[in-house]
Amino acid sequence: MNEELERVYAAILEAVREGRPGAVATVIQVGGSAPRGVGAKMLVLSDGSTVGTVGGGEVEAWVIAEGRAAIAEGRCREVVHRPGEGDADVCGEDMRIFIEVLPPRPTLLIVGGGHVAQAVAELGAFLGYRVAVVDRRPELVTPERFPWAQVRRAGDLAGQVADLPLTEQACVVLVTPHHTPDEQVLAVLADRPVAYVGLIGSRRRTAQTFRRAREAGVPQEFLERVHTPIGLDIGAETPREIAVSILAEIIGVQRGKV
Repeated sequence: MNEELERVYAAILEAVREGRPGAVATVIQVGGSAPRGVGAKMLVLSDGSTVGTVGGGEVEAWVIAEGRAAIAEGRCREVVHRPGEGDADVCGEDMRIFIEVLPPRPTLLIVGGGHVAQAVAELGAFLGYRVAVVDRRPELVTPERFPWAQVRRAGDLAGQVADLPLTEQACVVLVTPHHTPDEQVLAVLADRPVAYVGLIGSRRRTAQTFRRAREAGVPQEFLERVHTPIGLDIGAETPREIAVSILAEIIGVQRGKV
């Protein structure tokens, strides 16, 4: 029992750290001949895969379906399984199960590996974001420069961004030193349900980037959602001050205040 619980808790921690949607089903009340006792746990992921068990067979398939429904709804629920309601041949007793949806951990994707990116990564990690950093230069995306990042990738920016599982919980900050590849990244992001996209740079350089993006087929409606100049106007000058302005804007967007 202890070994199984260890596996479940380890999988829960891994799912939370990776930002994977999931739900934890816990048996909280059982009848006399229920397959598992009170406290039995099972992690259900959005794809239907599981770690642990609450009884196997028909009851487990039912709990998996309830878990996936709770993940899709984003709300915890308490459910009761009554054997025989859908299958008269099923034996056992009622089981009351609490399904806890794991809170989604938002992803902060930073495109660019310079000083501003470092400050944004540090502050983002402090605020609880799952931090990912991509840059074309491998020497900039290292554990020494970005110890706060869970994901560090180097290479073609658009290709790296396309490979990341970005959801509606993701916020993207483009702080590249030159705008040359930014339109390619914007083309990838235009098809993703991200919550926020911000682009650093002067209005003139941003206008040039947007022109190239439109020529590449990026919809104008998406470009109008891009926050640029990035961050709230607080007179920021240093990388850390700029990071504060960026994260403040992201929080404002997430709270519906910006």
